[in-house]
Amino acid sequence: MSEETTELPAGLRAVADLELKPALEAVLMVVDEPATVEHLAKILERPKRTITKALRELADEYTAQGRGFELRLIAGGWRFYTRPEYAPAVERLALEGQTARLTQAALETLAVVAYRQPVSRSRVSAVRGVNCDGVMRTLLQRGLVQEAGTEPETGAILYTTTNYFLERMGLRGLDELPELAPFLPEAAAIEAETQEGVPSFDPDAPDSEDADDKTTEL
Repeated sequence: MSEETTELPAGLRAVADLELKPALEAVLMVVDEPATVEHLAKILERPKRTITKALRELADEYTAQGRGFELRLIAGGWRFYTRPEYAPAVERLALEGQTARLTQAALETLAVVAYRQPVSRSRVSAVRGVNCDGVMRTLLQRGLVQEAGTEPETGAILYTTTNYFLERMGLRGLDELPELAPFLPEAAAIEAETQEGVPSFDPDAPDSEDADDKTTEL
């Protein structure tokens, strides 16, 4: 019986063959929380002592170069952070993001949530006919929608609009939303379609793997 070997796609190198410091930088750029030395050692297939030494050297190099970010050991793990002295630039970016106009896709997605709430991301995606995950994250960050429990049948997270949404729209309550039927004559048909086998782009929904094959075309 011949021994099977795994071949890497062209252009890719084995993790253990990668230059350590750039590999650490690449991994730390995408982590959601501080990464422990043990985890980094496992991912990059290097001894923990080697990983620790490289991390400390990188942190010293960034400080010596006066970079706008730094590498810190926080809560038992390592992660990139912006330097405090550059906080004004970061704050301006954050504030501009809050006041920027919503895209057409975001407005359409927000409208679906407003009229169908509580609603899951998969159902919103089914109504619009496209994956709405990125847009929903934007609406969450803007404080226009919020999580509101889970769907009993699927366990998918449900979303509703917020009081901030009402404030921005100049509404006292959701009952003041204009009637939907005059603007979307086929709303009833769309509702019927989305009630049957709704595709899921929601990673929290159990059937999300089949989303691309079941998207409702409008």
